[in-house]
Amino acid sequence: MLRRLALRDVVIVPELELEFGAGFGVLTGETGAGKSILVDALQLALGERADASLVREGAARAEVSAEFDLPPSLAGWLDAAGFAADDGTTLLLRRTVDAQGRSRAWINGSAATVTQLRELGERLVDIHGQHAWQGLTRPAAVRALLDAQAGLDGSALAAAWQSWRAALATLADARARQDSLGRERERLAWQLAEIDRLGPGVDEWEALNAEQSRLAHAQSLIDAARAALDALAEGEPSASALASRAVDALDDVLRHDAALAGVVEVLRSAQAQIDDATHTLGAYLAHCEPDPDRLTALDERLGAWLSLARRYRRPPAELPALRAAWQAEFAALEQAADLAALERAASASEAAWRAEAARVTAARRAAAPRLADAVTRAMQQLGMAGGRFEVALLPQSEPQAFGAESVEFRVAGHAGSTPRALAKVASGGELSRLALAIAVTTAQHAGDAPPTLIFDEIDAGIGGQVADAVGRLMKQLGRSSQVLAVTHLAQVAACADRHFVVSKESTPSGPASRVVAVAGEARVAEIARMLGGGTLSGTSRAHAEAMLAGADGTAADSR
Repeated sequence: MLRRLALRDVVIVPELELEFGAGFGVLTGETGAGKSILVDALQLALGERADASLVREGAARAEVSAEFDLPPSLAGWLDAAGFAADDGTTLLLRRTVDAQGRSRAWINGSAATVTQLRELGERLVDIHGQHAWQGLTRPAAVRALLDAQAGLDGSALAAAWQSWRAALATLADARARQDSLGRERERLAWQLAEIDRLGPGVDEWEALNAEQSRLAHAQSLIDAARAALDALAEGEPSASALASRAVDALDDVLRHDAALAGVVEVLRSAQAQIDDATHTLGAYLAHCEPDPDRLTALDERLGAWLSLARRYRRPPAELPALRAAWQAEFAALEQAADLAALERAASASEAAWRAEAARVTAARRAAAPRLADAVTRAMQQLGMAGGRFEVALLPQSEPQAFGAESVEFRVAGHAGSTPRALAKVASGGELSRLALAIAVTTAQHAGDAPPTLIFDEIDAGIGGQVADAVGRLMKQLGRSSQVLAVTHLAQVAACADRHFVVSKESTPSGPASRVVAVAGEARVAEIARMLGGGTLSGTSRAHAEAMLAGADGTAADSR
């Protein structure tokens, strides 16, 4: 539920803070006073597109804050996104837009994206504008209304559709490219046969180069190892003999000065390392002999690598990766050339879409009469007594992403007439009333509907008993949801649990809107103004008192 709305420098609102409550609330006032500005400001906080025109003339930026009770269903989302509130019960959305049109957003004091604001807004507030009836003539909007009542999420159907389309496109491409696919397969098969004859191992190039370098310098390696072995152990004097002589000399005097013990330990360690090196060099010389045949084979193998690499203009080390890429490409060409397999895949994708479409169709068929009956009942209260509303499912000649049928709203304006497509038989006034009936009906029956509903002059163009019915419907709706309505109808305003009056006044810095909550005599005066077209009279005041008394039970309770 919306608890508080604060504005600063928004259009003609210098500064404003409003506290809201549960039930049904209305905003009234003269035309141009700024009622719809409040709705626009709230939409800004809920992630709608920012516009520099919202910034009050002369101000650096506009700022809007909206505080809500935190619905339990959003607690997990906020926690996962790092926006959890300290008290766990409130949700604060804040948005600014500067004179250049740049905007910033916050959720519970932390910087947020506009997309995150919008995602939250869709689950917090449902706004019905004065042109809501226009959506009743758009197939996508009509279908969305029915799907919402059916509790349908179209993502699985859309994904199945895309998969089917992709499979069909792959099949069509393969059919069109059969000749070229054959040529490409032949080319790749020849190239793969050539590279397979070489059979380059993944790490073979580096290993071949290392072994070739060792064998090519085998005699130099042997000579160096022999010289090192002579210096360490077999020459005269050798490093081993000299180290042993040093240890023996110190051992004779070690008992006279313990400080030499550390030097003796170092020399003995050196002796051990010399012995290890001597053993390793001896083993190396035992197995290191020139192998001209192996060197010739290595040179031939390296030459084959280099020749193939030059032919395909690649570094030799990349040949194994090139081979793997060609193998994958050849497998893809084999798959593309297998029309039977592609046809089976397309058929399987089609079957998956048709199964999901059948599930969607069944859900729509179950929801359509429920929606039709509920709207028909609402119509009886809105000056369309005897009228009937129907939701028709029209089979599509071709499958579509949204399913196997389109949805059409039909209406019979009076008893005995045949329902026909809404856009063809309903007048503008009837469309407005139907939009209101549908809005109220869908809000009442949507289990996951946003907790706050806003009607922005959706009751324009109606009056009399119909206006009375609209007020009663909104009051009834306010028992289960928070309802806010911008209205010019005294009958609707009289039914509200809370009443705010918007007015415009002149200030030294220009026109400014102000909003005050009214009750008692002030509310009677506002209802009388609405009845009298701006002129207060005893008659209009008496009518206002009677209207308030009729809406709330007694005049005293209403005041």
